[in-house]
Amino acid sequence: MSGSIVCVGLGMKLGAHISPIAKSHIEQADVVFCAAADSLFELWVKEMHQDVRSLQTFYAEGKSRYDTYKQMVNAIMTEVRAGQKVVAAFYGHPCVFARVAGDLISVASQENLPAHIEAGISAEDCLYADLCIDPGKYGWQHFETSQLMFYQRVIDPAGYLILWQIAVAGDRKLTRYATGKAYRQLLLERLYEHYPPDHQVILYEAAVLPIDNIRRDTISLRDLPKANITQATTLVIPPAHKMRKDQKMMKR
Repeated sequence: MSGSIVCVGLGMKLGAHISPIAKSHIEQADVVFCAAADSLFELWVKEMHQDVRSLQTFYAEGKSRYDTYKQMVNAIMTEVRAGQKVVAAFYGHPCVFARVAGDLISVASQENLPAHIEAGISAEDCLYADLCIDPGKYGWQHFETSQLMFYQRVIDPAGYLILWQIAVAGDRKLTRYATGKAYRQLLLERLYEHYPPDHQVILYEAAVLPIDNIRRDTISLRDLPKANITQATTLVIPPAHKMRKDQKMMKR
């Protein structure tokens, strides 16, 4: 029998966000790989299956995350090729800042092995609810912070701008877990092209445990370099001005 791979999301809040189908895949798997920075998530998944293998062991300080992801894919695909029914369980959504899931689907598809992804609740989903914001009201732009710094992307300050992974802003080699104030100052230079220094922005972090509080600290944009930033922090920049109507299009 050929093996298979299913990537599932565990959601953001421990025990509360997993879908019934994701839980079913975990329980019926031969082998489960788990990628969650918090060890409590791994312990929880082990309550659903007796053979759960942590992917966190592949991370190391100073090691390129590209190499880490390749090793994860190789470890998982080794079991799939051996005929096992494999599940890879990821914190949050398996496709949201979790490159391994996409790489697994690509490799398995090339080898004609069954592979698919089940959606999960991501930090983005929690952000909408926790900040009570409708993305359809003004529109949203999402960027990985370093990508916004390294490439000439177009920012629309009439909508929301969401910047992910600001803790590692400017990390060119994907080997660090934090950069620092000087890198965030460079980010500010890019943002000042569209926003005033006193523009109010939000530092957001979703709750992980049912007893946790969400983080939604409002600060002035100029204070970003000295703010307390963690790997879980997302920067939410509200609109800086009103949307401008396209009168010609509206008449047509």
